[in-house]
Amino acid sequence: MSKQHVLQAIAEHDDRGREEFLQLYGFAPSYEHTLVHEGRSYDARALLGLAHRFATGRLASSDEFDSGPEAAVAILRKRGFEVTEPAGVVRAAPVRAPRAPRAPRAPRTPVARPSAVREAPVLICPTCSMALPATGRCDSCD
Repeated sequence: MSKQHVLQAIAEHDDRGREEFLQLYGFAPSYEHTLVHEGRSYDARALLGLAHRFATGRLASSDEFDSGPEAAVAILRKRGFEVTEPAGVVRAAPVRAPRAPRAPRAPRTPVARPSAVREAPVLICPTCSMALPATGRCDSCD
């Protein structure tokens, strides 16, 4: 699902109005997470459900978001949308495990490269201007 699919869902929401949009697609009003786009607020899960339909041809219900509203919020944020948190929610900063120190690199050993082999110049027959064979005698002129 792309950002364009979400924008299509926003456009349909604007055309129908919030109540008709939610009723038509079977979503209950939710005020927990709202998507904010161009100064207007939208129900994040309902928009994501319809955007899923634009992407796959099948409407995703709100029950299909496995890990709750956080999954829907993460998907929308990854696509560049602003999604507000419900009042009173405090998110802890993600904790990153420290990286293990890298092992020092082994010193590089110089690689011996074969010296360039020069090819012998091609000898040309002075009479017919053909390349001479390894014998040095022209097959056509001799």
